[in-house]
Formats: sequence, C-alpha cells, structure tokens
Amino acid sequence: MYALADCNNFFASCERVFRPELNGRPVIVLSNNDGCAVARSNEAKALGIKMGDPYFKLRPLIEQYGIAVFSSNFALYGDMSRRVQEVLRGYSPAVEPYSIDECFLDLSGMEGTDFDALAKRISRDCWRQTSIPVSVGIAPTKTLAKIASKLCKKYPKLRGGCYMYRPEDIEKVLRKFPAEDVWGIGRRSMRKLTEKGVVSAWDFTQLPETTVRTLFHLPGFRTWKELRGIPCVEFEDMIEPKQSICVSRSFSHDVTSLQEFTEQITTFAGKAVDKLRSQRSFVREMVVFAVTNRFKEYLPQTSGGHYVVFPEGTNDYMKVVVAAADAARTLFRGGYAYKKGGVVFTRIEQEDAHVPSLFADHAAGERAERLSGAIESINKALGPGSVLFGVQGDGQFHMTQEHKSPRYTTRWTDLPKVSIK
Repeated sequence: MYALADCNNFFASCERVFRPELNGRPVIVLSNNDGCAVARSNEAKALGIKMGDPYFKLRPLIEQYGIAVFSSNFALYGDMSRRVQEVLRGYSPAVEPYSIDECFLDLSGMEGTDFDALAKRISRDCWRQTSIPVSVGIAPTKTLAKIASKLCKKYPKLRGGCYMYRPEDIEKVLRKFPAEDVWGIGRRSMRKLTEKGVVSAWDFTQLPETTVRTLFHLPGFRTWKELRGIPCVEFEDMIEPKQSICVSRSFSHDVTSLQEFTEQITTFAGKAVDKLRSQRSFVREMVVFAVTNRFKEYLPQTSGGHYVVFPEGTNDYMKVVVAAADAARTLFRGGYAYKKGGVVFTRIEQEDAHVPSLFADHAAGERAERLSGAIESINKALGPGSVLFGVQGDGQFHMTQEHKSPRYTTRWTDLPKVSIK
C-alpha cells in the first residue's frame, strides 16, 4: 500500500503560515523576476487566475479584488517542505520526495491498519505541526494514490485523507477522472488516446494490453497496470544522483557589460558545484550558454554556448568557477543585451566511479579539496554566498522580486517579532 502526501497550493500556503490575516484572501505567488503566476490559493483560482498568467495582465484584477502578491521565496518553501517531510517520516521510515510539495510513503507491512483513519491523521498532524494543509491519498499503487490525494482537494468532507482500495470505488472514480490528469500521461500520449476515443482514466484501463504496449511502450504500460491496481512504479526511498545539473536564470534586466555577465555566469557555476558536491559527484564536461531577449526584436539578437572539458572529473569550486569565467569571456559579445544565461554539467560521474589521473598533482588536489570543503562548510553554516571568489561579485542572482516575503525560518534577522503590550 502506498500513500501520497500533497501540500495544497504549497507556495501560497507557505506565505500564509506567518500571515494568518491572509486566510480567506486570494493569494498568488510569482515566478522568477515576477514574471507570471506559479501558485494560487483557492480564492485566486475562483477569480479565474490560471497557472502561468503574466503578472502585468493580472494587475487590474489584483487591484479590484485586493489579491495578495508574493515573489518566489524558495528559502522559505524549501524549509517548510523539510518540516512537512519530518512529520511524514514519523509514519513511515521509507519516504520518497517526489517534488517540493509531494512525497510518497511506503506503507508495506502495515496490513490490518485503518488506512482511512491513518490518511486523515497524517493530514491533521501536518497541519498541527506546520500549518500547511496536506492532502493524503492511500491506495494499492502510486498512481492511484495520487488520484486519491486529488479527491481530498475536491471534496472537503474527506477531511484531508482518502483511502481508495475497493474495485467498485476505484472504477467509480476512474470513470469521472480525466485521462489527461493521470500521472504519467502527457500531451503526446493524450493525443494518441483521443484518437482511440479515450476520455477518462477508466477508458484507458479498458484498452487491450497489446494496444497499450504498441502505442505507449513500457512507461505507458506501467501506468495502465497501475490504474488497474497492479504496482509497477518502484518505490525509491533513496534519491538517485542527477546525471546532469543545470543552473540558469533570466536576468532582472538586460546585461550589457562583461563584468556583470561574468559575475552571473560564475555565480551559476558555484551553485552548480553546490549541487554536485551535495550528491558526492564529479563533473567532466560543462556547457555555458547565454541568449538575448527575443521579445525585443528591435535589438540585435544572438545566442550561443561554450563547451568545457575537464581533464579529469572535478568538484573543485575554484577550478569550475575559473573555467566558467573563461567561458563567459569567450562567449560574451559587446553590443548585445543578454537576458538569460546558465551553466550545465553534462557528464557526471559518481564518487565510487571516480578514478584520479596517475599524472595529477595529488598534493595540489588535496589542498584544493580542503579549500572546497571549507567553502562548502562555511556556506552551509552561515548561509549561501558567505564565501565567494572575487569574480563572482556579490554572488547573488539579480532578479526582480518586488513582493518577496521575509525568510522567516532560515534567517535570524527575518524571525517574526511579537510585541506584548
């Protein structure tokens, strides 16, 4: 048996935790550079605001209905996600984070448990301990558990928890559940299903096995079996290391100077090394890229990338940042206004597969590792960007964030203050 815990309107809910006066008021959270809506409270959805609606188009609606607007605050969201996961681990030692706001729980070996009561208790405890509303679905497969969690959001009478296991109940739900909303069915698959007359998830389960295998191969076949109550998607309580790492951003303004361009690219590189070291990996190849603003057609346009190959795998901050700085200087062209850039690590090897070169200066390598380890430790203890290389400038992603809330849980100066009179 599997459970899926899904935080409701997660980013908007995080903003409400420390601002209880926002309860009942429409709330939206914007993407990087305050571009578009990426999270909406139920009240905001009721006003017709859709995911991805541009902020500038929403301004009249915001003023008319007094909608609370927030810039993305990922430090806050990440910490609140961690707190929710801590609650979930109290119910199962095997927890698989699927995204920042979703986690699977493996409930194997808990036969005889009142799973409906358990789902409601998990939801209730998450709310009591974090003030984040969480919908918990429990079912024989991960795909059905996700559908069960969606039912909690649609039907408040379920009180945050839904146990879906009886064949007749599953059939009743799947007959009304759109196939396009099933986990694992994308747009391309949906086009094929539409041609077959498939509208609901139940319609999909009624297709012949040979048809499913032919049209959708193994991933689609697994989804088909999962909907029929046969577990096929394995539970992973250990997060697999990433085979590629990308750090990129749209700049808050057009970048026209080499110094600012280099600062941003090397900051991206440093963040990528943070991720690389956190999974104990080494990079062999790196791509640095940048593009101008294609929406400003009246300006000269360019795009390009620079490919870097390291002689051997590395996770040395200095080596990667220096290489990124050289790539940025090669890539930059005067007379152009750059809008976005990034760094991609493409060939990543794990620690147990990393073999240092016989001809490398091992003493220098040990010194470099001590330096990188010190940088990593200080930045973890004092906060990202506490130690930087000069070429990185202030080490910040320069983004437009006019509506950013405080980092209530991760920065001392942002702790909520209470006045007692």
